[in-house]
Amino acid sequence: MGRRRGTTGVTLATAIFLAASMPWDGARAASVDVPRQVVSTEGDRTAAEITVYNVGLGLVKDRRSVTLPAGESTLLFMDVASQGIPASVSVRSVTEGDEVKVLEQNYEYDLLSAAKLLEKYVGRTVRIRYRSPFTDREDEKEAKVLAYNDGQPVLSIDNEVTFGLPGNYIFPEVPRDLIARPTLSWLLGAKAPGRRELEALYLTNGMTWRADYVLVLGADEDRADLSGWVTLDNRSGATFRNVRLKLVAGDVNRVREDLGRRGYPAAKAAMAMEAAPQFKESELFEYHLYALSRPTDVKNNQSKQVGLLAAEGVPVKKEYVFSGAESYYRDRQTGEIDRNRKVPVFLLLRNDVASRLGMPLPKGIVRVYKRDREDALQFVGENAIDHTPKDEKVRLMLGAAFDVVGDRKQTDWKVVSANMYEAAYEISLRNHKVEGVTVRVVEPIPGEWRILDATHTHVKEDSGTAVFAVKVDPDQEVKLRYRVRIRF
Repeated sequence: MGRRRGTTGVTLATAIFLAASMPWDGARAASVDVPRQVVSTEGDRTAAEITVYNVGLGLVKDRRSVTLPAGESTLLFMDVASQGIPASVSVRSVTEGDEVKVLEQNYEYDLLSAAKLLEKYVGRTVRIRYRSPFTDREDEKEAKVLAYNDGQPVLSIDNEVTFGLPGNYIFPEVPRDLIARPTLSWLLGAKAPGRRELEALYLTNGMTWRADYVLVLGADEDRADLSGWVTLDNRSGATFRNVRLKLVAGDVNRVREDLGRRGYPAAKAAMAMEAAPQFKESELFEYHLYALSRPTDVKNNQSKQVGLLAAEGVPVKKEYVFSGAESYYRDRQTGEIDRNRKVPVFLLLRNDVASRLGMPLPKGIVRVYKRDREDALQFVGENAIDHTPKDEKVRLMLGAAFDVVGDRKQTDWKVVSANMYEAAYEISLRNHKVEGVTVRVVEPIPGEWRILDATHTHVKEDSGTAVFAVKVDPDQEVKLRYRVRIRF
């Protein structure tokens, strides 16, 4: 057979014909020197529980009923997560008074594939079934695999070296160290034969969850309906059916070397529909645990949404905030500092029983809607919240008000002494809405300071912040003026 060159458009067929069964079928277990193999699949599962953390981590508890012989045996525990963390694996017998010892454990993830077969057969002989381009007949040749790099096998056929040969590769057997899917493997020692209830526990990357909230504002914007959804994303490589699902909210520390791949697909935006709460909340160490009240399926490569909370008539407050900056007070400013700056708008609510809430809120995104004149819901903004304990405030920045704007300028600056200054400012606020608004003017003043005079009353919120509440009627302009003395 002559030397062949790879040709553009020619595809190497990788249909694999296996002439031998898998190594766990018992055919190789006849030798007395090899411990008997016991295979457990998803069909042996009697119960399962998954706890998912919002740091891309899942804890799997997989309980199965298996029959073990007396003495040593190798248990192949299949249908596990392909992103499992090997160092986290443990197994125990849940049978009362049972004596089963774990002598060795392994996590097998050298998976069977066309590429892996060719890699394992480097230096060995395979058969290739191909159709001759000259006779249009099927033929079969023996070939020795010399190398397999960059997806291209290099072959020796009839004492000649070739590559790019189209055809089907036929392997005499599956190498013993290749498996069809990720498998946990234990070398166990049992005093007596019989059926055992075993539970495997392990951590896996590729599972994460987040909370999504929908807040629908009422017509007067002083009440809102709030619903919460849990979005669970499973990219662990395994499917778990009829499992108990628990979620942990909190900032759980992880060692860097255990972190798996990042970049989970973003959760789909929660729809503006009513959520039926299905989780029961409780404390766990310094975190909060949310347990789903019913079993569910957690499929691989699936995003699932489940109702977390629902509350109607939650009191909310809309707040306009016009903020300054420390740098405005450290030197003379030339001209206007701000001109026609839109004023940000916030929504405030309290996570307490009086507000018809009071459940610890996991971190997530709150999407806010309001009905238009045709009673259709319209999106008006969103903001992320951190983990929020009960009785704490929730503050959402939704955007900038279209019809409320402000200017700022420094009207005076003088040096009183070597480290003391006086500065005067004028803030002009204009309201083009049909209703009046109150703008919260927040001034972060550095150093040791005292406001000497002002057109509006201020509150010293903390050592570095002065706050003015300025009411602006419809289609009006109001000017806030004040003078401050600062010592650095």
